[in-house]
Amino acid sequence: MATAVNVKELSDKHQKLQELIETEMAHSAWDEMRVAALKKEKLRLKDELERLRATSH
Repeated sequence: MATAVNVKELSDKHQKLQELIETEMAHSAWDEMRVAALKKEKLRLKDELERLRATSH
């Protein structure tokens, strides 16, 4: 059950990062370094989600 909770939490964080990226890029003078860092974190979360989902089956 803990794995399902972890997956839900990571999924929520992943979605919030996507929203942050979209918000940042909506500005005309968006910060490439910030967006790159957010994308890197989002990818890390995606990898972790995939790992958790693979081990829960």
